[in-house]
Amino acid sequence: MESRFSRRRMTQGVGSIALAGFIPTAAGAPAPRKWSIEEGPGTPKICLAPGDGGGPLPAGPQLPAAPQAGPGRGGSQNPKPGSGGFDLNPPAAYRRVRQIGVTHLIGVPVGNWTEESIRCAVQTAKDAGLVAYNSMINLPASVIYGRDSRAKDMEPFIASIEAAGKAGLPVVEYNFFAHRAIEGYYETVGRAGAGYTGFDYELELLIGDDGRVVQPIYRDAGGQITPETLAAFPNARKVKFKDLPPLADEGAHNLQEMWANITYFLKAVIPVAEKAGVRMALHPNDPPAPISRGSQQIMGTVAGWKHLIEIVNSPANGITFDCGVTREMGEDPVQVADYFASRKRINHCHYRNVLVVKPYEKYQEVFIDAGMANMFGVMKALVRNKYTGTIYPEHPRALDTDRDRIAPGGQLGYYPGGGGPTGITYSVAYTRAMLQAALELQ
Repeated sequence: MESRFSRRRMTQGVGSIALAGFIPTAAGAPAPRKWSIEEGPGTPKICLAPGDGGGPLPAGPQLPAAPQAGPGRGGSQNPKPGSGGFDLNPPAAYRRVRQIGVTHLIGVPVGNWTEESIRCAVQTAKDAGLVAYNSMINLPASVIYGRDSRAKDMEPFIASIEAAGKAGLPVVEYNFFAHRAIEGYYETVGRAGAGYTGFDYELELLIGDDGRVVQPIYRDAGGQITPETLAAFPNARKVKFKDLPPLADEGAHNLQEMWANITYFLKAVIPVAEKAGVRMALHPNDPPAPISRGSQQIMGTVAGWKHLIEIVNSPANGITFDCGVTREMGEDPVQVADYFASRKRINHCHYRNVLVVKPYEKYQEVFIDAGMANMFGVMKALVRNKYTGTIYPEHPRALDTDRDRIAPGGQLGYYPGGGGPTGITYSVAYTRAMLQAALELQ
């Protein structure tokens, strides 16, 4: 019997099979997505704060860095940002943000929260090819702590929300904690000496007679306070973070109090925000320590986040979903993203990664590609649920490229081990890759 097999027939067959992979096999099948995949009205948008693009190098000769403790180049407690090469002059700063492909701004400087000042900020961003999307507003202390003057103090706050709506600022972000647990932060050493940010509920601190943490505190590579620091503060006493006393101007507050206070706030503000076309985004307690200076934390659990959005049932009453905080609490960021995104209650998103030793109490903020959170899974959950808000790749890691730009005594970022514009660019690039990959699957 004659064989019909030949090299030509085999080659033709293989070619047909390969070609078939690029041709829709059924009527109405979607055409391949055109590359490059860009952000649009129906997609999430990567965002940055105005200064995240960096700034010019310091003028004059570069001086050697100030001596700091440990191989991680420091570890001072809660450092303030120094001359880290950040540019807050809008035209120059916004150009730097646009150069790395970012089109949306958060943390927009809006001045005194009048319609005129907010409209000016929105227009300044627009002139630079950017969308002013979000700004953080501070709440009156009387509202957070349930003091007698809160009704009167709410009046200008409500006027600010109305002004935001009239001026075209779509999202207003805020915090609601009795005390933020930032004293528990310290710098740790990451890959090749890069700076990571650690948090430890058991961290030893030094406090003065006023109960406040003395500054600066330097640590060795193991996180222990250096002998030089101890010698510099001979009258300070050691206290673990978890045992820090309440501050006189804050007091100590339990969950019942804090839930009552935020319920008062939401019932007064959310109807106003809804009418103004503004969505409120409450950031979770970060760090999510169980107790912070004697106060419990209402936004320190996913159960708390779920309860928050039920107090006033409105899309204007949403959260800033933070996948890093979610993992710090021992929760699955993909499942949590699905829960809130499917209910349209994510009004802003923070996108970062962590390594957790003990949920709530001990972890490190690491490079966005190096932690325990499934970052691609989170992005797919956001895209799957048609989230069209902003994603902020926050908390960059400290790289030598950025450290070399700062003057002696300067400090990168707001957190120990935090980075600068090079770290931001790294995180933006990773986030864009995750977003394009997730959109390609749709």
